[in-house]
Order: sequence, then C-alpha cells, then structure tokens
Amino acid sequence: MRSLYTKLAIVLVALFCLIGGVFLGVTAYSAHMYQLEVSQRLNRDLAGYVVEEKRLTSIASLDAAALEDVFHMLMVINPSVELYLLDVSGQVLSYSGAPDVLKRPSVAVEPIERFLRDGSSLPILGDDPRSRSARKAFSAAPIDVDGQRKGYIYAILASEQMEGISQMLESSYILRISSWGIAAALAFGLLTALTVFAFLTRRLRRLSGAMDELKQSDFSEAVTIPAPPSERNDELDRLTRNFIEMAARIQAQVEKLRETDSLRRELVANVSHDLRTPLASLQGYLETLQVKEAELCEADRRTYLATALRHAEQLNDLIQELFELARLDSRETRPHPEPFSLTELVQDVVQKFRLEAEQKGVRLCADFSNRALFAEADIGMIERVLDNLIENALRHTPSGGSVDVVLATESDGVSVKVVDDGAGIPESDLPYVFERFYRIDNEQAPATGSGLGLAIASRIVELHGTRLSVSSHVDQGTQFDFRLPQPRRAA
Repeated sequence: MRSLYTKLAIVLVALFCLIGGVFLGVTAYSAHMYQLEVSQRLNRDLAGYVVEEKRLTSIASLDAAALEDVFHMLMVINPSVELYLLDVSGQVLSYSGAPDVLKRPSVAVEPIERFLRDGSSLPILGDDPRSRSARKAFSAAPIDVDGQRKGYIYAILASEQMEGISQMLESSYILRISSWGIAAALAFGLLTALTVFAFLTRRLRRLSGAMDELKQSDFSEAVTIPAPPSERNDELDRLTRNFIEMAARIQAQVEKLRETDSLRRELVANVSHDLRTPLASLQGYLETLQVKEAELCEADRRTYLATALRHAEQLNDLIQELFELARLDSRETRPHPEPFSLTELVQDVVQKFRLEAEQKGVRLCADFSNRALFAEADIGMIERVLDNLIENALRHTPSGGSVDVVLATESDGVSVKVVDDGAGIPESDLPYVFERFYRIDNEQAPATGSGLGLAIASRIVELHGTRLSVSSHVDQGTQFDFRLPQPRRAA
C-alpha cells in the first residue's frame, strides 16, 4: 500500500467506478426523461382533441354521463391515459378513475400554463392527482367561454400501466446487455490505464531501487542504474541523470572523507612520532644537565645546551610547519596576487642559501638568461615555495653537485624549475613525495627534516591554480617545476 503504483491503481479504480456509476445513472435518467419527452410530444394534442370532439364550451353544461362517455372512449383507445376535468384554479371536478384513487384534490396550474405557452422545452412534468408527491408527463387543453378561461382538460400520460412497462424495460435483456457492455468497456479502459501506469512507473521503481541500494551500501558502491538516452528528456529522465550525478558526487565526497580520515590518523601518528623524538632528546639532555651539573665541565655543559637548543628549534620548526599546513588546508590563508619581479625574488632566495651551499660544497646558481621576468602571485607564498624546494635540493645533493633555479617564459606564463644532480628519487617513491611526513632515506642523503616542506610547497602552488610537478632519476638528479601567470600588462 506504500508504493506509488498501488496508490495510483486504487485512485484509478475508484475513479473508474465513480465514472461508471455516474454514466449509468445519467444514462438511466436520460432514457427515462427521453421516454417522457417522446410520450408527451406524441400526445401533445390529446386533450385538445377531447375539447374539439365534444365541443366543451362550458364546464357547468357537462353532465356526468357525457364526461363518462368521453373518458370511456379515451380509455378504450389509450389505456395509459388518465383524464381529469379541472377548473381555472386546478381543482379536480371530475376524472376517469375509480372514486377512491384520488389522493390530491387539486394540481398546480403553473406547469399547465407553461405547457400551453411553450411546448418546445419538453418534458414538462405536472402533479399526479393519484399521488401526493409524484410528477408525470401530461397533455392539457384550455376550456374557454367567450374569451374567458373556465377550466382545463388534464391528461396524465404515464399511468400505473405505463410505470409497469417502464419497470419491465428497466429489467429487460437489452438493457442488461448494454449495462454489461458499458461495464466491460470501463474494465478494459481500467486495465489499459493500469498497464500504462505500470509502464510509466517502471523507471521510477528502478530509480527507487537504485536509491535503496546506494543507501544500503553506505554510499560506497557505484550506481547500477543506467543513464537514459540523451534523446529522452522527460521529468523521470532528468531525475535519473541528476541522481546518477548526485550519487557520483556523494561517493566522491565519501571517498574523500575516508581518505581525509585516514590521512588524519596517519597525521596524528606521524606528528606524535616526530614530536616525541625531539621532546625526548630535549628532555634527556636537560635531565642530564640537572643530574650531572656538578660533574660536567663547561665545554660539556655548552655541548648539552646546544644540543637541547637544536632539538627545541627543530620542535619549533615542526610545530610552525604543522600550523602553516593546517592553515593552507583549511583555506583560511588565501593568496593575494600582485605583480612582482620574479628575477629579483629568485636572486634574493638564492643569496639566502648561498652560504649553506658553500659549506656543503654545492654550487647554487640562478639562470634566467639575463632577462627581467615578472609574475603575478602572492610574493610571500612563492618565496616560501622557493625556500622549501632549494632547501630540499641542497639536502639531497652531495658535495661537488649543483642546484640551479631556472626561469623561462612560456606561452602560459613563467616557468620556474629547481634542478639538482643529487641522489635522485626512486620511481616507486615519486607518487608520494608531496604527502605529509614522507621522507626519502638513502646513503647520500639520510632522512632529515619534518617531511612537510614539499607538502607545503605543493599546497601553495595549488592555491595559485597550478600544480607542482616532479621528475627524477636515481643518481642523476631531480627537477621540480611549476608555472606562474604573467601580469596582464606584461602579457
């Protein structure tokens, strides 16, 4: 009872039954009224013939024998007619039936006058003197004397015999066959309509089943309902297409939430590990200083303090990077693009790392073909990207190697590349280099740092509408590159 098809079927059956009942009722009523109309039209002038034949010019001059003769003659010719002699007020003066059959001593004159005035709107029903409430078809004629109305001849056309004939017709074989034919036609129409409804609601049932399957699968399984053909575009087709698109988006969001949840767990585990290590070292050195302060010489105390300070700085850097990455992921930090000289920014960043590169024996230089190149981006964020990329390149480049920052103009903006000839990244590790806390450990460059530098750089570049890409070969070096748009005036 909860399905749409069942509800539609019940409403349709009730509607067809109502229509069938109304149709049969209207047909029966129309047949009855048509019978009365035909009878009244055929006998329209019957009362007038009586007046003409007997020359009724005065009601008072008629004796009982004369009236009985007239009534008897008409009853022989037409037994279904009942004759009444009325005065001008409708009072029954004489009638053709038995003395005890009269139930109403007078009849309404208004239907008689309407019948005499305009007989086109038949049937016109008048009072039946043999009943207190019945109304029947009649024929009437006036009795005028010297231009004055003296009374009426009033003939009831549907007598008790005629009512018996009507009842017989109502129970006739033909009428029963006609009724069964109408019922069969309605039943056929009902079955046809139910079949059409079943066909039209089939797609809706299929869509409802697909929704239930998606819900039961906890939005993890793909939708099995096929997309409707493009040439069809009714309401159900649009609903199906919208559902398929919505289900795909929901599944993508659910999968993204699961990945985020998994990443969150991994992040908590990694943060716990990376925070625990410097905290434990810091705590250990401080406890050592506290316990053995009297036994340690000044040089050892300075060494212990320097080591503790280094771990504290490492811990501070890690916390700062975590906060920075959290702000970037939460979209609280948005870039504020402005035109700036990318050449000058690269020179400043390279100069910042020059001393560290010289201490490691790595050649660090910038290559921009002696051209002043401009970009439109958030200068602070791009400086952060260059810092992370150069620092990562220096960490994985052995002594005697080189790190180059290359700028070039391309059709879609300015290309920025940080290239080194260091240890390289194994092909199996390339898909994960931008993940949080992912660090590559090899002989030339043991795993150091927090593992968040490349993740931060990648997120900043994404906020600028582009992506940070990497290519590398083991023992041959690594290249990171991204593109920035040129200022509109420069473009």
